[in-house]
Amino acid sequence: MSYQQPYPGPTPNYSHAYAPTPQYGADFKNPYEGDRFKPKKKINDPIFLVLFIAQLLGFAALSGVALKTWIDEGGLGGGLGKGGVKSGVPVTLNRSAVYLLLLVTAAAVLLSSLYLMLTRAFTKIIMHITLVLTIILNIGICIYFWITKYYSGAIIFTIIAILSVVSYFGFRSRIPLAALLFQVVMDVSKHHLSVYAVAFSALILTAALSVWYTFTVIATYAKWTPGSPSCATTSCSSGKVAGLIFFETFSYIWTSQVIGNVALATLAGGPYGCWYYFGPRSAGQMPKHPTITAFGRASTLSLGSISFGSLIVTILEMIRLVLNAAANNASMEGNPVEACLACCAACFIGFIEGLVEYFNRYAYIEIALYGKSYIPAAKDTWRLFKDRGIDALVNDSLVGMTLMWGAYAIGLLSLLFCYLYLRITQPSYNSDGQYTPIMLVFAFFIGMMCASTLGSAIEAGVSTIFVGLGEDPAVLAVRAPELFALIAEVYPHVVQGVPH
Repeated sequence: MSYQQPYPGPTPNYSHAYAPTPQYGADFKNPYEGDRFKPKKKINDPIFLVLFIAQLLGFAALSGVALKTWIDEGGLGGGLGKGGVKSGVPVTLNRSAVYLLLLVTAAAVLLSSLYLMLTRAFTKIIMHITLVLTIILNIGICIYFWITKYYSGAIIFTIIAILSVVSYFGFRSRIPLAALLFQVVMDVSKHHLSVYAVAFSALILTAALSVWYTFTVIATYAKWTPGSPSCATTSCSSGKVAGLIFFETFSYIWTSQVIGNVALATLAGGPYGCWYYFGPRSAGQMPKHPTITAFGRASTLSLGSISFGSLIVTILEMIRLVLNAAANNASMEGNPVEACLACCAACFIGFIEGLVEYFNRYAYIEIALYGKSYIPAAKDTWRLFKDRGIDALVNDSLVGMTLMWGAYAIGLLSLLFCYLYLRITQPSYNSDGQYTPIMLVFAFFIGMMCASTLGSAIEAGVSTIFVGLGEDPAVLAVRAPELFALIAEVYPHVVQGVPH
């Protein structure tokens, strides 16, 4: 069988001839084997589906109560620009803050799109840059902690810095594979506009959720902060505000996680998975409307399983946020031992959260392809990791670092935009700068979330192809032998499938 470029047209560097591929023969697995793409019609993990819907309804109810009062009071006034920001009530965050965060959200959406285009054009260069930046960052944090005599953090980051320097050459040697898979995913996406539709839909939904969250948080401050006009008819306290903000943040993180992971499952079970197992659409074997079908499975039958995995990450994120707050409070109160312990605990929880989030991505791909519940998908993911864990980790680390730095940069640019706006306009609610840290945190958070949602679409494609190469390498070897030969050249282990 002669090699066919994945799609016609000018692209990439993987289109010319390569060394001969290992001979697998024409007998390879049926794409539908093991309920792949045709799972049983049952709702998986229904308990977590009910919990997810319940918390979303709770957030909506709380938001409605807070926003009603906020709207009745005119949003405490405020507007846009130098003149508008002076007109608001100066007690707490008002409508001017909402306008600012709306501008931040729009800027984050635009910057996320631009970074994705830039990365496709200069894949290897950006991967090299982000790898070096990661090492420099680790060394910089290490030096800073030693200078400030924060010894527990200094020791931890000294170890991380040494490991990052030692592993540099190993990571650098894997850049060709990671860049190749990244480019393949981008080129598959170019011929499946549904990829961008899903990615931008998830981005817009996340942005809309961020806007809703922003309105709700500000309305919560306005309704229950002591001294607000509404306190004349309702009880107000700082404790109530803190508790409600905690729940709203929990709901926001869980819901945004689910949105991103439904998009991941849709892409893995739709265009990317179908491209790997059926070939390009022009071959005539791909099912009709694979993206719509995959979205239907992810948003109904598998939504409980996706909510299950997302809840685990959300709980860890909330614990980390609480520990960070405790560390900051202890530091401000002059308790260095407590601050050190809380910081170390937060770092440990953050590390566990990263591992769980990484593991979950592969579990969601299993869920998307086979319609499994979360626990069986996790078990199969563990089997894959025992055989290909290091390879998957290095490959995804390179892609993840590239996208992570993009999200971080977008978060910083959003923060900078917010800061300059506050400095130039000097809104009434921030006359003494008391709300500057809060607004900057919100801006950075929104920018990071928007960029991460868009980046998750690309990570879904790279990880899906890697799962296919691990479980069924013969499929690609027969369908696209020259592409497979290039992958085998930079990743020899691919010729051996993961034992079942």
